[in-house]
Order: sequence, then C-alpha cells, then structure tokens
Amino acid sequence: MSEAFGATSTTDDVLAGIDLSGKRILVTGVSAGLGVETARALAAHGATIVGAARDLKKAEAATATVWESATAGGSLELIELDLANLASVRRASDALVAAGKPFDVVIGNAGIMACPFWHTSDGFEMQFGTNHLGHFTFINRIAALIKDGGRVVELSSAGHRYADVDLDDPNFERTAYDPWISYGRSKTANVLFAVEFDRRHRARGIRATAVHPGGIKTELGRHAYAEEGALQRRVDEMNAELTKAGKPLLKLKSVPQGAATSVWAAVVAAGDAVGGHYCEDCHVAQVVPTAGELMGGGVFAYAVDGDHASALWARSEELVGEHFAA
Repeated sequence: MSEAFGATSTTDDVLAGIDLSGKRILVTGVSAGLGVETARALAAHGATIVGAARDLKKAEAATATVWESATAGGSLELIELDLANLASVRRASDALVAAGKPFDVVIGNAGIMACPFWHTSDGFEMQFGTNHLGHFTFINRIAALIKDGGRVVELSSAGHRYADVDLDDPNFERTAYDPWISYGRSKTANVLFAVEFDRRHRARGIRATAVHPGGIKTELGRHAYAEEGALQRRVDEMNAELTKAGKPLLKLKSVPQGAATSVWAAVVAAGDAVGGHYCEDCHVAQVVPTAGELMGGGVFAYAVDGDHASALWARSEELVGEHFAA
C-alpha cells in the first residue's frame, strides 16, 4: 500500500476512499499547522476528533476548518493540555480516564523546536520536557483507553540526527545548551518512546510508530526562523552543500503534504508494517549509518535501538515520578 504514496502525497491523497466513521482519534497540538490539518483530514472522513491544545481560544479559532470539512459523523472536541506542565498533563489524562471513552488512535503531534534555554513548570529542559516527557506521561496515563488493535503515532523529525538522548544529563545541567542539540535529543526520544511503547503493548494489537513529517513552514519554526525568509535561506544553504555532495535536494512540503505521513501511519498503513519503526514520506524508513549527513532520508540506529528505548523509558519514569506497567 505504501508504494502508492510518497513525499508529495497529501492527506487527501492517502485518505482517499477511507471511511473513518465510528473512529475516535486524539490529536495533540491542534492550535496550528500540522495538528489542525491532521484533525481536519481525519474529521473529513468521518472520525470523531479529540483535539488537545495549551491555548483553547487559539485552538478554537484555528480548528474552524475542521468543522467546515467534517462529514456526517465527523466531529471535534477540544481539551486543555499543556505538555510543559505535568499537573496539566495529569488533569487532562485523569479527565479522559474518568470519561472512559476509548480511542482508536492517539497522535502525539504537539511540539516545540530550537527554543532558547528555559525550563518547564517542573524544571525540565523545555524541549525534552515538552516534546518527550509531556507526551510520555500523557499517553501512558491514557494507555488503557486505547482499543485493542489501536495505534499510537509520535511525531519525530529528521532532526533526531542532531543528537542522541543523554540519559545522564537530560536537562543540560552539565552540558552547554545548544537549541538544535536539545531538539535532536527530544526527537530521538520520540522515536525511542514509540519503539518501547510498541513492544509493551503489541500483545493487545496496539502498535506505535514515529514519523518525520518533512521540512514545512509552520509555527514550529518560530524560534529558529523568526526572521522573514530565514527558513528558505537555510534551505538554500543546505541545498548548496547537497549539490556539492551530489545528494538529492531538500524541498519544503506544504502542510497537507507534511501531515500525510501522520494520517497514513495512523489509519492507512498496516500496524505490523509500521509498529516499532520510524516512517517518512508515507513509508517505513531504512536504518542508515549514524556517521552521515545531519539531514536526509532514513533513521539513525540509536533512535530505534530496543535496549536504548528501554533505558530511556526507565529514566523517564524516574524523572516524572510515575511507573507505567506494560
């Protein structure tokens, strides 16, 4: 099935002919960009969407397109969730568990990229705390709500190539802070979380996968590319280097193209095909040598290593102060 789609496929392309009536899907980060498009596309095919966002007023305005596109049966409910605040994470997850309504799919879409050095409400370095620990805690606390045969999709990035996780110094207490190293650590953590969650829950038929959406101009780049035209200049610089090396050039995707791999991995691809893997351009990526370009296709081996994933899981439990049984 994956051979039919690629880097230029959109959400509408991969969902063509798919009926999601009766499916209940949770998507984090529905106040902008990929989260809104993911919710829109799924609701347009009949899914009931529970959208999580830190700023509900912003999310309400941003998701007007979801309601406009929703077909009969498709709908949207918003919940408040601040992934940089574990008290908020626990309130949101407790409310969902109390309601007792199951999910077919959970998509961990929200995130922050290359921000200045600061901390979450709980004292964690912001990118690792938000991108990884927030989702780690939230998804684990609602794991019992995921139906047998369900799916978890974590948004990672080719940025995982910038750095492996540092289990000894996750908060940059002894390491000089670099926004891109921090981002790389958090995106590697997203993949490793999917690998270990998949191992722990596959006995129920639940499969977890991580996806790289591609290079896209969204609010995610507000810290790294705040200046007008900064993202395109960076792409031009990278392409100049890729041209010298005889490598394929980097092309920015549209938002519907960027969200395509998320919805493909969530409801189109076979669970056994994507479970425990890293996907890009609507296919499972190959493992590539770690000593390679910082950008490009494939996933570095440290991001999909099972023992490494188990070690990160244990360290994450220590950090958030909760134990999550298989």
